[in-house]
Order: sequence, then C-alpha cells, then structure tokens
Amino acid sequence: MSDAGDDEKDRRRAMFIRASVYIAGTHLFAGFVILLFALGNRH
Repeated sequence: MSDAGDDEKDRRRAMFIRASVYIAGTHLFAGFVILLFALGNRH
C-alpha cells in the first residue's frame, strides 16, 4: 500500500511542477508579446 501511495504522491507532485512551469512560461510569453506591442506603439 505504501508504494502505491508514494507513487500517487510523486505523480501528483510532478503534475503540479509541470503545471507551474507551463503557467510561468505562458505568462512570460504573454509579457513578451505585450512588451512588443508597447514598443511598437511608441512610434
């Protein structure tokens, strides 16, 4: 039973890490796009 519980915890932890990386990457990309629009709007 302990092995199954540990495996589930590891999978859940990996899912949260992956989701955090995807969310952070999406925000960085969106920030970069907004920066491009802001710089392009200056002219």
